This record gives sequence, C-alpha cells and structure tokens, in this order.
Amino acid sequence: MSFKIAIIGAGSVGFTKKLFTDILCIPEFSDIEFALTDVSEHNLQMIKAILDRIVEANKLPTRVTATTDRRKALEGARYVISCVRVGGLEAYADDIRIPLKYGIDQCVGDTICAGGILYGQRNIPVILDFCKDILEVAEPGAKFLNYANPMAMNTWAAIEYGKVDTVGLCHGVQHGAEQIAEVLGAKSHSELDYVCSGINHQTWFIDLRLNGRKIGKDELVAAFEAHPVYSQQEKLRIDVLKRFGVYSTESNGHLSEYLPWYRKRPDEITRWIDMSDWIHGETGGYLRYSTETRNWFETEYPQFLEAASKPLDVSKRSNEHASHILEALETNRVYRGHFNVKNAGIITNLPQDAIIESPGFVDRFGINMASGITLPEACAATCMASINVQRMSVHAAVTGDIDLLKLAVLHDPLVGAVSTPEEVWQMVDEMVVAQARWLPQYADAVPAAKERLSKSMVKTRDWAGAARRKVRSIEELRAEKTALKQAG
Repeated sequence: MSFKIAIIGAGSVGFTKKLFTDILCIPEFSDIEFALTDVSEHNLQMIKAILDRIVEANKLPTRVTATTDRRKALEGARYVISCVRVGGLEAYADDIRIPLKYGIDQCVGDTICAGGILYGQRNIPVILDFCKDILEVAEPGAKFLNYANPMAMNTWAAIEYGKVDTVGLCHGVQHGAEQIAEVLGAKSHSELDYVCSGINHQTWFIDLRLNGRKIGKDELVAAFEAHPVYSQQEKLRIDVLKRFGVYSTESNGHLSEYLPWYRKRPDEITRWIDMSDWIHGETGGYLRYSTETRNWFETEYPQFLEAASKPLDVSKRSNEHASHILEALETNRVYRGHFNVKNAGIITNLPQDAIIESPGFVDRFGINMASGITLPEACAATCMASINVQRMSVHAAVTGDIDLLKLAVLHDPLVGAVSTPEEVWQMVDEMVVAQARWLPQYADAVPAAKERLSKSMVKTRDWAGAARRKVRSIEELRAEKTALKQAG
C-alpha cells in the first residue's frame, strides 16, 4: 500500500514517534509517506532526524518529509493527524496562573474549566484553518484524526463548522480499563470486556465483565480499596465510584477539575489528591510535567536519537487508536475501540449535537458506532454540565463573542463553585488580553477588555495553589531517574 499521512503539530516529539512506530508495525504500511508539519522548524528537524533513523535502521522504504508549510504537508494526504498545542507552554502557563488569582485551582486545565475553555479558544480558529486546507488540498474524503485537547471542543468545531470527516482520539478509556483489570486480578487485559460511554474525559464503565462474569459496584469498590497503590492515588475516583455506582475513565487529577465538589475549598483539595505523581491532582501538575519533559528532551536529545537506531518491536505497538483505525480502514481487519464523534442517537440521554466518546467498530466501511446506549442518570447529568459549557465555548470561539465566552466560563462546574460573576468577567478579560496574540477572533474585544481591567475593583490573590510543586532542574530529574533505575 502507498498513501500519505500528514501529522500537524509533529514537533510533539515523543507522541509523534509513538504514532509513527505504531503505524510501521503494520506490514502493509511500510511503503507510505509521512509528512510532518509544525510551526517550529527546530522541533521539526529533531523529530525528522529521529524518524529517519528509525527508517534507516529497519531498512524500510518509508518516506518522511518535514515542512513548516502546512498546505504542502497536507497535499494529497489520505489521513491527517493533529496533536497541536496552540500557544505552547507560554499560553498554557496563563491557563493555570490567571485562574489561580481568582481561587480556581486546576490540575491540568486542558478540557473544560477556565484553562480548558481558553485553550479551546486558541485552538478552534486554527482547527478550522486545518479543515479548510484539508478540503482544498488533501485527498478527497480525507479523514481527520484529532488527538489535541480540548478534545470535544476541537472535534465539535471540525465537524460542525469545518465540515471535515473527523474523529477524536484519546487513551483515557484504555488506561482506566488497565487499572480495572489489575485490581480485579486479571491475568491479561483480554479477560476484561467492557462498555465505556460518555464524553471525553468523563466516560463511564457502565458494563464490566471479567471472563464473562458481570462485575458490580460493590466488588469493584472493594477491589480498588484493597489495592495498595490505587487506594491512595485514586481517592476521588473511588469516592465518585461509590456515589455514582460506576468508575470514571479519567485520572484523579483530571476528574477533580470537571466536578464542582472536590477542588472548591483549598483546605479540602489535599484530602482528595495524591502527590506521588502529577496526574493525581497536583496544582498545575501537567504544566510542570510538560515543562520538565520538554527540557529533558532538549538536553538528552542525543540519547533519543541513539535509541531510534534499534529495530522495531511489533510487540510494543501501543494501544493508541490511530494505527489500529488505519489498519482496519485499509486492510479490513476489524478493530473495536472508543471514539469521539457527534452523538446523533448513539447515547440516548445526551444531546444530539454533542461530541460523545463511546464504543465503535472500524472496518473498510468506516467507523461504525454502537447506538442506543443509555447512561446512568448521574453520569448523564455530569456530562450535560460539561456539554453545555463546550457548546457555548465552541460557538464563542467561532464568532468571537466575548460575552458568550464569559457565560461559558461562568457555567463551568468548578468555576461556578469557586468564583462570583464579577470575578469571572474580570478573569476572562484578563485571560483574553494576556493571550491576545493567539485569539484573532477577539481582536476587536481586546481594547474594551483592557479598559475594563484598568478600572476594575475586583480583588485578586497571589496564590500558587493548594498543592503546587516547582519545575525540577535537569540535574534533579537525572538524579531521580538514576535512583529509580537502581531501585528497580
């Protein structure tokens, strides 16, 4: 087979390498072309060198090109994969820093909440530019695979406004299933069968079967509470499981910022989180992790390049959906996964226009979703709160309506639990002004926002959050990795 895959935001080096090696684990795909594009020439050249080394080491006919000219990369592409972070870590730092001034403590801030909503405002105009290019220069009927957060908002914009065949992809379901299999004592993940449905990052394991035996709430609660690690790392998730009756796919830290109950009081936050790793609820944890990862890659790049010379190991193909979807579409080997698509009747008690995440099967006829799923009422209610925020956020991003943007932030569950309307109005003004260079749709609103900020009487605070850690130096990271290696 010979076709072209374009990867936008390919400077996300580690993730691009994973997608690349996964796809090359499929024997029929050795003769395809990867077109890498990014706004950073520096990052592009680093990842191209790594991928070229993999191709050379494995004596493959695979072609790899790299360009900052996005349209050139998209020309003739059958598949387009996006893993972009518009504004980079600079804008992301504002997504965490500014809400903290108003008492809003986020762990990740890339899905909803104040940070995730502004992240969507930066991404959506760019996503629509991608869609325009795909329609104009890619292969007719090209499929757009979006990995970028905020997943639901980006996918919603691409489908509703971009008019491109789009699917959103995430690995939260797989990771949650791995945890469940472990606590239940499964010998392999294949022993666990499940139906997981909801919206991205709020997906629920509504049916669990271990070797055909149905697993109920009480058994699952007991298994998690008995686990020596998860009982401490996933306290909030276990509490939600006890109250809702089903387990959420999302990590302790992520889930905590989508709900109005666990992060609204600083003295309560530390009760529900765990500081053993960023993902369990640390304030700005993913920002710290991302910053350290970038610094580590820049410093240790020669080691990454050397590692690329090793032969491909097909057994290490990851469970990221992209390679499996492409394999199913091109070879007709059926794949079952969980995909983000427009609802349209798939989940009966969520809105038709929402982007949902639910089970589907892929073959040469496309992605075929299992329809007629009904969520438990509490799960649906929690999803609905986020969907309403997502819908307003998408429409605000497309129209540049700053008043609608403020209403979207006001209706966010955690923001609403912490902040007053006056605080929300000022916070959004401050975030739009700080990120104006990435928000072209709000250009006309920025002068008035600046004027309001100059006269505002709303008090803010200098607060690092309830559980903030500093970014570690390369020396500290190296010492920690050495210690872990020696201990392991």
